[in-house]
Amino acid sequence: MEKTRTDLTKWFLALYLIAHNKRGVSATRLSEELKVTYKTAWLMLHKIRQAMRKRGRGTDKTKVLVGLSLNQKGHPLFLKMEVIPDIKGKTLKKFAEKSIQPGSTISSDACRSYRALSGGGFKHEYQVYNSKESQDHLNWLHTVISNAKAFVGVTFHGIDSKHIQSYLDEFCYRFNRRKFKGEWFSRLATLCASTITITYSELVG
Repeated sequence: MEKTRTDLTKWFLALYLIAHNKRGVSATRLSEELKVTYKTAWLMLHKIRQAMRKRGRGTDKTKVLVGLSLNQKGHPLFLKMEVIPDIKGKTLKKFAEKSIQPGSTISSDACRSYRALSGGGFKHEYQVYNSKESQDHLNWLHTVISNAKAFVGVTFHGIDSKHIQSYLDEFCYRFNRRKFKGEWFSRLATLCASTITITYSELVG
């Protein structure tokens, strides 16, 4: 009974550390804080990211599609990032149909693949991205992408491409709830309690 109580205490401490560190927590740091092995800390983090995934163009090796909604003033609202197999039109259209409300206007750069988004209940606007223009339509998107790269690259080192989606899920979870930081611990604990867990063998298999 004492062992169960101790294990539960470590889980709550892990949730607290994750909820109160805006840059995330690495498995190395978590193992040191909880006095557990790196393998145990790594598994705990992935189990928590599995809960973060609920409801809720990359490198040459991994392609990531990023969708960012804006309010009427052009300020960011919600973020969705998904690892995709390719940037073909049908792949982008599938993402849009799953993640974007019909009737929305989608803005993108001039890549031809994005033009498949026209129709299907969406209005599509595109233009060549100019990073020197302070009011460019994609500046917020590129700012978020830059922050995501820093989040993954600085906090977590040498991650396996197989697990990139879970790290992106954590980043999006934090971004989409940035105005509710005081509620992160309770919200995250509730999600973990109601999410089907993932095993170590499933993660490494």
